[in-house]
Amino acid sequence: MSAPLRALLVEDSESDAKLIEHALRRSLGSVECRRVEVAAGVKDALAGEPWDVIICDWSMPELNAPQVIEILNESGKDIPLVIVSGTVGEEAAVKAMRAGARDYVLKEKLVRLAPVVEREVRESKQRQERRHSEEALRISEARFARLAESGIVGIVVADVHGSVFEANDAYLKLTGYTREEVLSGMAGWLEMTPPELRHLSDKAGESLRRYGTAPNWETELIRKDGTRVPVMVAVAVLDFPKTIAIVMDLSERKQAEAALRRTEEQLRHIQKMEAIGILAGGVAHDFNNILSIILGYCGMLMEQLEPSDPMRADIAEINSAGERAAALTRRLLAFSRQQVIETTILDLNEVIASLDSMLRRLIRADIKLIVRPTPDLGHCKADAGQIEQILMNLTVNAIDAMPEGGSLAIETANADLEDDYVVSHAGMKPGRYVMLAVSDTGIGMSPQTQARIFEPFFTTKAKGKGTGLGLATVFGIVQQAGGVIQVYSEVGHGTTFKIYLPRCDEVPAGDAATAVPNISRGEETILVVEDEDALRRVTTGILLRSGYHVLEAHNGEEALQILESHPASVGLLLTDVVMPRMNGRQLAERACARHPSIRVLYMSGYTDGILVGELAAGAGLLQKPFTPAVLTKKVRDALDSTGGAAAPGIAREAAHE
Repeated sequence: MSAPLRALLVEDSESDAKLIEHALRRSLGSVECRRVEVAAGVKDALAGEPWDVIICDWSMPELNAPQVIEILNESGKDIPLVIVSGTVGEEAAVKAMRAGARDYVLKEKLVRLAPVVEREVRESKQRQERRHSEEALRISEARFARLAESGIVGIVVADVHGSVFEANDAYLKLTGYTREEVLSGMAGWLEMTPPELRHLSDKAGESLRRYGTAPNWETELIRKDGTRVPVMVAVAVLDFPKTIAIVMDLSERKQAEAALRRTEEQLRHIQKMEAIGILAGGVAHDFNNILSIILGYCGMLMEQLEPSDPMRADIAEINSAGERAAALTRRLLAFSRQQVIETTILDLNEVIASLDSMLRRLIRADIKLIVRPTPDLGHCKADAGQIEQILMNLTVNAIDAMPEGGSLAIETANADLEDDYVVSHAGMKPGRYVMLAVSDTGIGMSPQTQARIFEPFFTTKAKGKGTGLGLATVFGIVQQAGGVIQVYSEVGHGTTFKIYLPRCDEVPAGDAATAVPNISRGEETILVVEDEDALRRVTTGILLRSGYHVLEAHNGEEALQILESHPASVGLLLTDVVMPRMNGRQLAERACARHPSIRVLYMSGYTDGILVGELAAGAGLLQKPFTPAVLTKKVRDALDSTGGAAAPGIAREAAHE
């Protein structure tokens, strides 16, 4: 109940009154009570204030329940009276209810009181509404006629069995029948109600017979053309068995509710993908460390063995397997958006053109490749290599979806998305985008498959034909670039993937020739900070073999202590990113604040949100897993850089995406 329940307690015991009030408050919330115990008090209370319910003891020293019922009846007010007593017998209680009491509750069973009161108050209000409706109907026939002619809602006068006597134009338009058809009995209420929903009409009819009105209910009507229309119905008795019903078309509301459910389902899917992404990133972190150790030792062993050594081929196989595993972890990181990327301003048409020959070699002869680049296509900000990866993954999927051949279309377009579009597409925001679409005429996908296609390791391909990471990788890349991917598919009618990337007004920079250092050895002092002991050992071993002096630290605190002991000799801080207590970025910031000349090179395979985003100019990053050649080259590049310390060189705002 929204308003406080106003209860008149006719009770001589103050303690019993408090128990009653407590029972009401506990179940009904806000309650305002007044206690009286004599006849004059009852009359005064009835004359002075409105009451929702009267709760009366059966027997009191100066008053009893039958006397209170008589006073209530004389007042002419329809206030439900409930007897609460520990002494009333069943025969006396029945007699009192015949006289006007609505129910009785034993004091030792006060748990029944609140439901009884709530029911009686509700039914009292329904009786009042029925009386008001009857009175209003009798004195306002003219106003009713104007309402009936207005066409706002359907209005029907019918009996409780469904035979229609009157119907306005709005009702006729809603059902599709003519007035003659309705009045002739050809389109009675029961005939238009679907069989599985007739129990709702039966329940309303029972309520009409008992109370003269029925709570509003939702149902459907079968129109003349056989289609169904959802409606809200409200009914009240005119002169039993004649009733009046208000019938409101709910089609628009149902459509809005369906759209909301679709949006909620899309949101749940996005949340599920986020959770899977976090798990995938954590797995990739551990794997990257292990793979760095494997590849590092493989590289060192290969350097020691002669080309003719029979062990070299075995180690090469181990190294190859490690590199394949590293490719898998990179795809997991792309899906989880934990991959550090280097973005540039791109023209998608140019990216597609650069891959054209490769894509044509990839597809079979029975598949026709159609490329439709849009002239004057806007630019977007993304990693070129990742966009190429998107195109390759979607192309491979399209080829697999067309075992008997077909057409593969790659298109670009500018897209300006308005509010009415993004409302029905979860994750999208209004704005300016460039759109990349990849469509095939293949076998298509069922809704159940579409709901899972972006999950890592989910695949419909035969065992050994796919890892299930292709579309998961595409999803992660698009999300990390600030874009959205939509899929449209129908079994037997092909599939279209549409990728929307935010459009920017910047112009792509020209290609700048960059000199690649040939030196991969040195004599400088390097401080290696890595909490994984085995990985720290292999990293140190590689650097020592390349001529460097190496200092080791297990965590950030140890690293700072070493820097204080060797303030001038350390030329490069090579630090892991994800470490307990103090992460790599925090360590680098503190180290650079104390030693401005020191260079910083981050090691990372999974950054846990610390370095996620774009690398700023001059920042150094060694991606795990790495080989000895890659490690020594990155170290040499960092030492030879002229841009100063690189600690602040990661776009920190991306860490909170």
